Amino acid sequence: MAETSNLKKTNLSQQSSSNPALNNLLKKSKIYLDDKQIELIKDAYTFSNASHYGQLRKSGEPYINHPLSVASILADMKMDSASIIAAILHDVVEDTKTGKDDIEKRFGDEIARLVDGLTKIDNIKFLSQDEAQAENFSKMMLAMSDDLRVILVKLADRLHNMRTLDCLSKKKKTRIAKETLEIYVPIALRLGMNKLRLELEEISFKTINPLRYKIIVKSVQNHKGNKLKLLDEIKEKISVRLNELGIKAKIYSREKNSYSIYKKMKNKNLSFNAVFDIYGLRVVTSKIDNCYRIFGATHNLFKPVPGKFKDYIAIPKSNGYQALHTVLFGPNAIPIEVQIRTTQMDHFAESGIASHWQYKAGGHSSAQAYARDWLKKIIEMKRNTSNSLDFLENIKVDLFPDEIYVFTPKGDIKELPYRSSVIDYAYSIHSDVGNKCTAAKINGIDVPLSTMLSSGQTIEIITTQLGRPNASWLEFVVTAKARTNIKNYLKSIKSEQALDLGLRILDKSLHDYGTSFTEIPYASIKRLLKEYNLKDEKELFIGIGLGNIVPHLAAQNIAIKKSYVKQKYHDWLLKVLGTKRQEIIAIKGTEGLVLNYAKCCRPIPGDDIIGLTSSGNGFVVHRSVCRNIKKTSAKKINIEWSDEVSGEYQTQIRVYSEKQRGVLANVANVISRLSCNIENVKFDEVQNPYASFVFTIGVTSRKHLADVIKDLKKLKNVNKVMRTVG
Repeated sequence: MAETSNLKKTNLSQQSSSNPALNNLLKKSKIYLDDKQIELIKDAYTFSNASHYGQLRKSGEPYINHPLSVASILADMKMDSASIIAAILHDVVEDTKTGKDDIEKRFGDEIARLVDGLTKIDNIKFLSQDEAQAENFSKMMLAMSDDLRVILVKLADRLHNMRTLDCLSKKKKTRIAKETLEIYVPIALRLGMNKLRLELEEISFKTINPLRYKIIVKSVQNHKGNKLKLLDEIKEKISVRLNELGIKAKIYSREKNSYSIYKKMKNKNLSFNAVFDIYGLRVVTSKIDNCYRIFGATHNLFKPVPGKFKDYIAIPKSNGYQALHTVLFGPNAIPIEVQIRTTQMDHFAESGIASHWQYKAGGHSSAQAYARDWLKKIIEMKRNTSNSLDFLENIKVDLFPDEIYVFTPKGDIKELPYRSSVIDYAYSIHSDVGNKCTAAKINGIDVPLSTMLSSGQTIEIITTQLGRPNASWLEFVVTAKARTNIKNYLKSIKSEQALDLGLRILDKSLHDYGTSFTEIPYASIKRLLKEYNLKDEKELFIGIGLGNIVPHLAAQNIAIKKSYVKQKYHDWLLKVLGTKRQEIIAIKGTEGLVLNYAKCCRPIPGDDIIGLTSSGNGFVVHRSVCRNIKKTSAKKINIEWSDEVSGEYQTQIRVYSEKQRGVLANVANVISRLSCNIENVKFDEVQNPYASFVFTIGVTSRKHLADVIKDLKKLKNVNKVMRTVG
């Protein structure tokens, strides 16, 4: 046994002295870290190498090379020693017998927390692979909210995994590449880590669409010669002009990566030749003042393309990126994009948050400020999201990179994702503003709440105490904050409505047994709750209101097991069930989300109706004559309209008329005059010279509908009007 142990130590020692990956890491680290920190890195290697001893990657190389390569990527970014050590140890807890406590004892609490934030949750049983991924991602994002270095190590880990994809199966490679594009690329973009993002995009695109990747790369190479000659000509002219003005600057050629070209071609339906910004110029100078002077100089030399100027210096992107962007008409009217920035801005554009890392000094760069603002949103998002799958979806929505900039009435700038609506803006101000929003103005003009916003607009939100979120808002909001708040409100209001309806239905069901809920001993209720595995009576009422619990079975369970009901009455009660008419539930129209009206027959107040249970969605109200009632096995509930019904209900009418000009307008005028909203119109040609129109309209009752039909029949050229039947 001793010989085996000594042999292991000898092998580890040989690996340490001859490991190229370790030597490469130490060479990079010695440039900016002190001797004490270098010794800690060596100690972390020794510990990790011993823990991973004997483990191999799919490629066949020793596993230790992976964490060393991840650490090397971080050393390229000049990250601190704690991040590099955490990278070396990041797979130890997950893939070996070593625990978090072991790391904490040897390397301290700071590094142990970093490693824990990166460790997957293997000891939890998940329902699916998606749920496992979502839970792991949720943990990582929350760990990141405590320490930004967690995500930087994770991004470096993902980059090295992408570089070594070739040894995996095609299915696994594709899955990892898609996950990278959906989650890790947008995170890198959010943190301003452009160089890392571009490499992740390139490898992912090459993996998912190898043929398209090859075609685009070849097309770029074929066009390269002529374009570079053109760029050199423009560079020379700009350089001469800047020298005349006494402005010092460096000018570089820039080439768009293949994935960015592919996205632009796909999103804007362009051919390769129509993508004008494949090549561009980057001008780097020392001062912000010079940026604006260079901008003016380039516009004097070449005519600018209207509407293509963007000032990201005055209004930085959400990830802290700053530069001036403009597009110029070069020789032969070929458009060329020019980016103008300072040296500091250029350095940040490549490495983002990593380039401004001041953790030990306790400083706060603008990049950190932007990142921490985003992390605050993540924490709030997690707090308001019920499960990890929803959290992951919200994060994906929030990571969309395109932004717009709008103004509050006081002149403050608000940044929102592209395609944001008025409601998104309202929720960005405050959750209460969004929840109570009833109207809005853009640049002083009244607009619908669904209006899509554009940069430069000034938005004013009007709120009232009676304002409430609407389920239809979910169709046009894009921000995670708006979506989460609306869903939470609808969920709470649905529970309240289900609670009220469920109690009424259960009490009516108990009447069949000659009792009511108020007369039932609590022991019987408690026994029922235990049988259904419910916490309290509220859960029972909500379950019935949502259609998840059959009310008559629950009523039977309670009544027959009542402590004061004697055995001799049981048969009598069961007999009564078959002969006694069920009590009828009165529908007021205020039940909201737990009561749905069938679109097949579109019931309105005054119709004979019946209710069908719909698991999880309460009850669906049908007309008694609806043919679909006979086709379903759902539990039927006897219902009727209350004497006091509120609201508007959709129904359909078919209008047969002669095909004459103005008929449709006349019909619409009558419907509008009688205070009906027209929700939809469908035209069906019957046979010349006759036509048929189907109108979906909103009415308050059968009488209201009868008045509409009566007045329509009086119109000239209208032959017949009838209500459609389900």
